Amino acid sequence: MYQEWRRRNSSGMRLAQEQVISDYERTRLFRIYVSNVLPGFFQTAEYATALMQSITDFQGTPNDVAAAVPARLARAQLMYTGARRFAVLIEEWVLRTRIGSSEDMAAQLGHLLTLMSLPSVSIGVIPAGCSRTIWPLEAFYLFDDQRVAVETLTAKLNVLQPREIADYARAFMGLSGMAVYGEKARALIAAAVASLE
Repeated sequence: MYQEWRRRNSSGMRLAQEQVISDYERTRLFRIYVSNVLPGFFQTAEYATALMQSITDFQGTPNDVAAAVPARLARAQLMYTGARRFAVLIEEWVLRTRIGSSEDMAAQLGHLLTLMSLPSVSIGVIPAGCSRTIWPLEAFYLFDDQRVAVETLTAKLNVLQPREIADYARAFMGLSGMAVYGEKARALIAAAVASLE
């Protein structure tokens, strides 16, 4: 239920990245809310490298980032196979938080714009200035209605209690109502790209 990141990554990040894929393959509906970084499904190699390097440096765990990045990127294939749906909510400030170089971030945001056209993907952006009915939360991933993975600084929490899963689903619905989609979301992403120049 509680997995400390340092323990999970004690032999490096590659193995941990590979271990999650089978769990992800069983899921049909992903509901993802991110308030810190873009989800692994959406990351480019450069963004993932910069992010994972900073995590490795912070945790002081073995540095196998070069091997871990391809393992992380492999989960993106799930967007193109099977009957899966990805509903993703991103706080606007995530788009403006530079991970890696300006060029890397611009490429990452361009990739995000491309992913918006996939029929299996719905991306909503919660504008920074919107009126909040749900406060900003920690990043969480709903796997169907079976499990919630919550990411904190030091650990990943796996929530299995049905009442708590229902609370996260309700929070996701509330956050969804604050998000913008389609052209409005594209405009926020394009503005984030322009701010890098």
